[in-house]
Amino acid sequence: MSRQQAIDLATAYFDQGVFESTLRRRVAMPTESQEPGKLKELTAYLTDELIPVLEPLGFECRLIENPIKDGAPFLFAYRAEKGSDFTVLSYGHGDVVRGYAPQWHAGLDPWKLNIQGDRWYGRGSADNKGQHSINLAALEQVLIARNGKLGYDVKLIIEMGEETGSPGLREVCEQNAELFKSDLFLASDGPRVSATRPTLFLGSRGAFNFELKINLRQGAHHSGNWGGLLKNPGVRLANAIASICNENGKILVPGLLPKSLPENIKRALSTIQVGGGPNDPEIDPDWAEPGLTLAEKVFGWNTFETLAFKTGNPDAPVNAIPGHAIAYCQLRYVVGSDNEHFIDHLRAHLDAHGYDDIEVYASRGEAAEATRLDPDNAWVRMAAASIKSSVGKDVDILPNLGGSLPNDAFSKILGLPTVWVPHSYAACSQHAPNEHMLGSIARESLQLMAGLFWDLGEKGAKLAS
Repeated sequence: MSRQQAIDLATAYFDQGVFESTLRRRVAMPTESQEPGKLKELTAYLTDELIPVLEPLGFECRLIENPIKDGAPFLFAYRAEKGSDFTVLSYGHGDVVRGYAPQWHAGLDPWKLNIQGDRWYGRGSADNKGQHSINLAALEQVLIARNGKLGYDVKLIIEMGEETGSPGLREVCEQNAELFKSDLFLASDGPRVSATRPTLFLGSRGAFNFELKINLRQGAHHSGNWGGLLKNPGVRLANAIASICNENGKILVPGLLPKSLPENIKRALSTIQVGGGPNDPEIDPDWAEPGLTLAEKVFGWNTFETLAFKTGNPDAPVNAIPGHAIAYCQLRYVVGSDNEHFIDHLRAHLDAHGYDDIEVYASRGEAAEATRLDPDNAWVRMAAASIKSSVGKDVDILPNLGGSLPNDAFSKILGLPTVWVPHSYAACSQHAPNEHMLGSIARESLQLMAGLFWDLGEKGAKLAS
């Protein structure tokens, strides 16, 4: 068969309802990694759902125990071909965030795929069951079209803890570096820049969460009797935050910023249009670092966010001066930032501004590091050309995603060039009630992934050599 026939098979897989039935079955599995006591459900997604699909495609499958106590296992699948010249490593995650069933629109259930027009509602439809299901289905169609011979080996890692920070993933990659050895990392997660245009992203911004805390005294004291005599921790903390980030969102601490915005990154972002979709929030153009384009702000620079702030009792305020306050903050940061010393920079800044009564410490849990592949990399050029050939559209190329993924496990620990092809869009309600994927994107993604898997068999050996 030809390349076009492989794409036609992928199109038929969608049009004939096979993809729908597959996704419906997977959405129905409540794989909420954020909920305790879900190890059985998380493991069943691997053993009962994915392994029976992968083994008939020629994959040898095994579970790898999570080195983190009570962590879900990892699925490692390996499909080898005699005489192949290179190996592609892919990845996905079968866990999802909490369902939040009572908060969904009437008639919707997080564990039942519900199709309304172009929107396919269901928890995991966009993140990440729908995305890795597209890739596995496209690979299957290419295998059919090429008579069972891809021309390269494929390795696959599926984790069940991405929504809780990928516990154990980095350790598993370190312990199995030789087993996972490959030439290219190719996977799908996250959103496209625009729902109507394919996207490649080559890494992710890092996420550094930290807490600012001030504890001035035990208990609260009547504001009429003690107002004007006692420091207010909420006021102190609010002003400390204002010294870190001004009223327009600009970061004021040099140590929290990248050294520069490289010229090749600026070139790559020069054609990227951010926002403007029918369900996108209205952008505040004057927010954050002045002098940068919208794309540079979200993909090429660091941003500071106050995620939550608490002092006193917000649910039942009383006329009293609280004794303490806490703020939960986050830095999204790019390659070139001094992330190993963020706490030191914050501590020095707070002390210099007279806030030695405010504690600062990193929040617990694993945080993804910032990563980025050169947009001019040959694998990137090949993938973009392949996608355009398949669907006739130019491709948005992002040096890194604005959000965070465990890409550092693959780019830093395994040392691989990383290429992500997202099959979702920014307004998919990922992590929120009413999560959905777009059927139009799923159909197009099946086509472009079939073309890409085909082209890897034709051109990948040369790039890997």
